[in-house]
Amino acid sequence: MSGGVDSSVAAGLLGEQGHDVVGATLKLWGGVSDSGCCSVADVDDARRVAQTLGIDHHVFNYTDEFNRHVVDPFVRAHLQGTSPNPCIECNRHIKFDVLFERARRLGFDAVATGHHAQVLVRDGVHELARGADESKDQSYVLGYLHEDQLAQLLLPIGAMNKNEVRVHAQRLGLRTWDKPDSQDVCFIEASKGREAFLRQRVALTSAKIVDRASGEVIGETEAAELMTVGQRRGVLPGRDGRKRYVSRVDVAEGLVEVGVLEDVLQSRLGLDESSLSFTHDALVEGDEVLAQWSAHGRAVPATVVREPSWALTLRAPARPVAPGQTVVMYRVDEPSIVVGAAIVARP
Repeated sequence: MSGGVDSSVAAGLLGEQGHDVVGATLKLWGGVSDSGCCSVADVDDARRVAQTLGIDHHVFNYTDEFNRHVVDPFVRAHLQGTSPNPCIECNRHIKFDVLFERARRLGFDAVATGHHAQVLVRDGVHELARGADESKDQSYVLGYLHEDQLAQLLLPIGAMNKNEVRVHAQRLGLRTWDKPDSQDVCFIEASKGREAFLRQRVALTSAKIVDRASGEVIGETEAAELMTVGQRRGVLPGRDGRKRYVSRVDVAEGLVEVGVLEDVLQSRLGLDESSLSFTHDALVEGDEVLAQWSAHGRAVPATVVREPSWALTLRAPARPVAPGQTVVMYRVDEPSIVVGAAIVARP
């Protein structure tokens, strides 16, 4: 129970269905937080909702695990010029690993969350599907779940739209019924941003911004670590006045490479083989999938390649995708069904 309306309603509905429900809030970030789901106010909201529902409520402290699996890798990734997705890593290593293991040890039959996604059971096989509310779908951030995890997962609001969730919350008398959705990374203060967070921990590197076609230096940045492949905002146009996009970040060399759109489009996404994960059977060379590399991005047709290394070839060229981002793959014949996930490798 994060303190938001979705997990509040998930708990309430399961109680109405006759389940023996216990609320669990995770204390993840030990520093200052004014956003996400780690503030003192969020924990208090979760506790008050549990009181309203008449269920026990516990707070589990996973700050050490969170730092080890989410925060420290987030900082290291920026030093390497890649763009991590901390929310996915939190789901992968904390909520659906550490918490799952604790639930098993305590004798619970299942873990439930308020994610907008669905678990489908067909012929005894558990599959992860998109949530019914397309604008709120969170299957992307759950793309690393395996079938054995899905078998122990309940997603009570996955078949609802957001308005229906709020109607249930109001009906249940929950204080979170009109609470806004959280949009930010929980360990970065919204009032200060990513740059301030990183500067407190590491020295940031100045870099030249170079046009990849001409080799001309067209600008500088005080922090190469804050530049993201595919970024356009904050990148000055060249002398020709045309927009430039970041195509490569090399922190060690103090270099950020940019180019006009047609010069930076890519048709191949290299995948970090160590990060590959499949819901069921592994994909094979030539398999067709729909690839999505942002939470609310459009899934595009792609083909699986195994040689010389794992990759996806895109049917149509796309703006460059930042190394470190997660690409989630969906079925072509059933576009709502997740088949696997991987991290985009550095070219």
